[in-house]
Amino acid sequence: MAQKEQSFANHSRIDPVFHRILFPVAVLFVIAAIVQTVRLPDWWGVVRIAGAIWAVVLTLKIRLYALKVQDRIIRLEERLRLAQVLPEPLRGRIGEFSEAQLIALRFASDAELPSLCERTLAGNWDQKEIKKSIHVWRPDYWRV
Repeated sequence: MAQKEQSFANHSRIDPVFHRILFPVAVLFVIAAIVQTVRLPDWWGVVRIAGAIWAVVLTLKIRLYALKVQDRIIRLEERLRLAQVLPEPLRGRIGEFSEAQLIALRFASDAELPSLCERTLAGNWDQKEIKKSIHVWRPDYWRV
């Protein structure tokens, strides 16, 4: 199945299992536990609420850990890419990019990367500014 061409407007991804099943069900467990405990207050109601909150926190933490690992890999990939693509004067400044900037720069084509890096460092741009400035989008279909 061919994927839609990625751009600034549509690069965000929804993970259907997480966004439409795991997280909403975990939130429903919290709501149901609270309603049940209000209707029939007892010790087990408190345990159900705590368990439901635990499910929400667990679901979020699992998702955030996976995203953090992806961010670290992207950061490493982009540092290697910048070391290959950037001209010598800019190579020495690779360490000045924040993690968020490196993650955003992954969408820039090799041709526009040097000028985009210069503007990013000069203006201390955030992710959104970097992504909006990209003319030739380099898609990342692997990000979850």
